[in-house]
Amino acid sequence: MTRRFKQIDVFTAVPLKGNPLAVILDADGLSDAQMQAIARWTNLSETTFVLPATDPAADYRVRIFTTQEEFPFAGHPTLGTAHALLEVGLRPKTPGVLVQQCGIGLVPVRMGANGALGFGAPPAQLDPMDNELLPLLHATLGLDRLPARHPPVVANMGICWLVMRLASAADCLAVVPNAVALAELMRRSASNGVAIYGAHAAGGPADMEVRAFTVENGVLLEDPVTGSANACIARLMPGHDYRVRQGTAIGRDGRVTVVHDADGPWICGRSVTIIDGMLRTK
Repeated sequence: MTRRFKQIDVFTAVPLKGNPLAVILDADGLSDAQMQAIARWTNLSETTFVLPATDPAADYRVRIFTTQEEFPFAGHPTLGTAHALLEVGLRPKTPGVLVQQCGIGLVPVRMGANGALGFGAPPAQLDPMDNELLPLLHATLGLDRLPARHPPVVANMGICWLVMRLASAADCLAVVPNAVALAELMRRSASNGVAIYGAHAAGGPADMEVRAFTVENGVLLEDPVTGSANACIARLMPGHDYRVRQGTAIGRDGRVTVVHDADGPWICGRSVTIIDGMLRTK
């Protein structure tokens, strides 16, 4: 059996500069085990599986798998899946707005100018990090101290990030994380990883530099561009619109725009299709 397959580069208009996502557009009939096996085979941070919506308010349903587990929500898979569906002709029930059904419920995706899309940041539970974890956070980031004005926060919106603001974008880019300390910090904070950010000087390449780290199978991974981490950060800066660069340290050039309205923050960016074809599953 073959199924429609796309590989999308998310949060970029320039191929190979964003965060890749595999999208299986005809996932009906696949078992959980088959979905996990496909996600393990693509070996990307996430693979999405598009299914008919079960909520009448939704345009489609999506399941999001990493190589190891299923996530109830993730950011770049939300935008990449919406991009892929629009490309194959999906027409939303409400003009200009797609409604995605996923593990956390319904997530709106707005269609903007020049092919840009933006998802509404889900509500987040924001909790101060336990002070007992500060030495472990210092060890993870290789820093002796952290800015007192912005204490670290554990932000959970279905996927959970330990978020830390540093004094500048330069400080953010200088961090060399420790994998062993990070794995222990993730375990003790019950988070999926650590996201750090810092402001660029006026006239810089963006307003904020963001980096996001996790550990899988004992290996340190830096995410090229992270929709959910940027959504968590946006929840810490209500009312502020700004531009983000992410992926610089690993040779990418992801671009995220954060805008706010009465509904809260929207995490916006472009996507481009890299691979378009069929996936053989039998």
